[in-house]
Amino acid sequence: MSPQKRATVIASIVATILTIVKFTIGVASGSVAVLASAIDSLLDTLISIFNFFAIKKSEEKANDKFQYGKGKVQAIAAVIEGTVITISGLYIIYEAIQKAIHGTTTTLLTPAIMVMIISIVVTFALVKYLLKVAKETDNIVIKSDALHYQTDLWSNGIILLALMVVYFTGLDIVDAIFGFGIGIYIIYSAYEIIEEGVYILLDHSLDRDVVDKIESIIEAHPEVNGYHWLKTRTDGSTNFIEFHLVLRPNMFLIEAHRISDQIESQIVLLDDKKRWLITPHYDPYDDEDINESIAEGKILGKQK
Repeated sequence: MSPQKRATVIASIVATILTIVKFTIGVASGSVAVLASAIDSLLDTLISIFNFFAIKKSEEKANDKFQYGKGKVQAIAAVIEGTVITISGLYIIYEAIQKAIHGTTTTLLTPAIMVMIISIVVTFALVKYLLKVAKETDNIVIKSDALHYQTDLWSNGIILLALMVVYFTGLDIVDAIFGFGIGIYIIYSAYEIIEEGVYILLDHSLDRDVVDKIESIIEAHPEVNGYHWLKTRTDGSTNFIEFHLVLRPNMFLIEAHRISDQIESQIVLLDDKKRWLITPHYDPYDDEDINESIAEGKILGKQK
């Protein structure tokens, strides 16, 4: 089992245990904050299970039907995860408003406080583990999961603080106020997850600093007279690079391949955690303007 899939299994088990404990105390105590945390843990379980199958699918090798692999399944999973997190945040806000309106009383404060302390300790350990796997694999799904559990860590801390305030003051409205704030924070945290997933689905280019390094590698080769049409994208696990190299017109093809192999070997070293699919094209002169015209449909009677 890959480190990514093992991480999702461990996250699923931890989230399931926390869900059961929090739901029991949340329903018994009437605390909207604890109940909100229980719902969030339930969603954590479902998302981690979904992420397991997303990673499993993304690791499948390319075939005749999916010739570039299924790496973008990870991006789809990230968008779905972010959407589910947003929905859970909206539900928490709804529950907080209902408690503020109806003024229900929070009971069993001591068990609720103990549950949240245990939840914080367990979630902290899980976050450290997921961040370690995310750093080792640079997997977008694990990074999303780690970010999600980080927000849980913050929300659990806020819930604990709210319960303690209610415990010492008897002001049940505090539980509703803190629950509302947690809902807002959860929705805000989901935005980054959704954004990264959507960017991958739309074939967003690699980070500017990575592109700059690729350009520097190409420009530094002494036998390259120029380059154009450098394009980059990623599916979350594989980086795709295309570029046109301007070489000597009388150069043998084997020499051109030697040059591109040297350039590709340096590009791959920029991130050894990702797979790279690099496609060079060889030009005897700089034909960027002609290529641009073709792309815009201005040649062969295709002008619109």
